[in-house]
Amino acid sequence: MLRETETQYGRVRGIEAADPRITAYKGIPFAAPPVGKLRWRAPQPPTPWEGVRECYRFAPISIQDTPGLGDDIYCREWHVDPDIEMSEDCLYLNVWTPAKKADEKLPVVVWFFGGALQWGYPSEMEFDGERVARRGIVFVSVNYRLAALGFMTHPDLIRDQRDECANFGLMDQQAGLRWVKDNIANFGGDPDNVTIAGQSAGGGSVLSHIAYPGNKGLFNKAIIQSGIVQKKDGTSLFTPVDLDTAAAKGVEFLKILGVKTIEEARELDAMYIRDKYGEYCGGDFSPMGMMRRFLSVMDQRFCIEDPYVAILNGRCNNVPIMAGNTIDEFAEFSDRTDPATGKFISPLEFAIKGLATGRISNGIDLPLYYYKLAADIPGDDHPGNFHSVDLWFFLETLAKCSRPFTGKHYDLARKMCNYWCNFVKTADPNGCDADGSEMPNWQPYDENDRFEMIFT
Repeated sequence: MLRETETQYGRVRGIEAADPRITAYKGIPFAAPPVGKLRWRAPQPPTPWEGVRECYRFAPISIQDTPGLGDDIYCREWHVDPDIEMSEDCLYLNVWTPAKKADEKLPVVVWFFGGALQWGYPSEMEFDGERVARRGIVFVSVNYRLAALGFMTHPDLIRDQRDECANFGLMDQQAGLRWVKDNIANFGGDPDNVTIAGQSAGGGSVLSHIAYPGNKGLFNKAIIQSGIVQKKDGTSLFTPVDLDTAAAKGVEFLKILGVKTIEEARELDAMYIRDKYGEYCGGDFSPMGMMRRFLSVMDQRFCIEDPYVAILNGRCNNVPIMAGNTIDEFAEFSDRTDPATGKFISPLEFAIKGLATGRISNGIDLPLYYYKLAADIPGDDHPGNFHSVDLWFFLETLAKCSRPFTGKHYDLARKMCNYWCNFVKTADPNGCDADGSEMPNWQPYDENDRFEMIFT
């Protein structure tokens, strides 16, 4: 097994996963610690190291609210460890590889976690890449800066560093993609067969990367889970905020911090900034709280226009896409109708189907495979198909969940992961199940054949 290999910054040693045929490399630095003078700057290369770096444990998570302190479904489901290590020194990634040697040229998937660009981390248990790696894929998960440290901008930043004045978390993700391009061949991966994937804000991040011209050549397929959402005004949930509005919020936030300049703010303790940010936002996920939060910004450098509009019109890195949603998420906002059935559908379903047919109308002859998850999710909380529950299935990590899943759920997860991995390999999700039988055919969604794969 490929337990030790080279990166451009130094040699690394991994550890056997639960399945010893897989090697896990955890906590590989892909950028310098974004601290001190590097706070609110584009990620910089890490310092090379001598000898062999042991990559046996996940690196600290990004600065955010302490996980696991609430009683909401996400604290019960995933964010279960309030004692998890947290640090501003957080720009590390993880690799699961089934390769026995470095020249195998296996397909690669790069995963971006969700959490509204405010919360989340690669070490969440549902993001274990082992089951994907068992299917002959190199799985990479990338950490990135969040919230005020990842997405704030300010007039000082616009004046002094115009080309890197915002969207630091997205730039972190891009630095991870560039690391993959330069290094993944040493882990048995093929740098020319890379899929980017993410869920919720991770899926919204995938949208941003597809739309950003500077990412040309870094990937050739995309998976967007619950990350394409169109509001009633026609904008996307992940439409970047205009730069002037974002900068004004930055000025307001620095007043909350008790400083006047970015240089003074760079001297503050990161946990102090986190706590003051919680006060500034009201500490909740309400619409008003989200309006105060720092999100992606139309900086005219990384974000040039609404990513949804750019992709719809082909002003982007045009790639095959797999996208979908669960049947119950955001159902309370169902205010649009399916053009094929006339029935009310969620803003996710409306937006994804519109993207699929709109791309074809605009002459983009690339497939979009659409799915819906409609599984019988067990539990005494009767949760339905809630936002993010598909993660357990597509990554086939149900065994880590506390819910009383049974055989039918494991069968469904195996097939969903098969489809997901087939798409990563070839841009076509179709293929055989573990017993060699053909799985049901999944066709792209278009005007002539409004095909939906319903996982149930």
